[in-house]
Amino acid sequence: MGRFLTSIGILLVIGLLMEFGGKFLPLGHLPGDIHITSEHGSFYFPIVICVVISIILSVLLNFFGR
Repeated sequence: MGRFLTSIGILLVIGLLMEFGGKFLPLGHLPGDIHITSEHGSFYFPIVICVVISIILSVLLNFFGR
């Protein structure tokens, strides 16, 4: 139960950083993100931030999983 609550707390902190940390950290506009704009609309996929979050979560889950 302790590991579960710790994991939820870490995810909450990451979520808060992404929500309110955008003013201080440019997490939404990293080099390598895909942004396509055309006359009919635009498409944005933050692939680099997805990879960064995946690496961080993998390290954290491996650390707390043992």
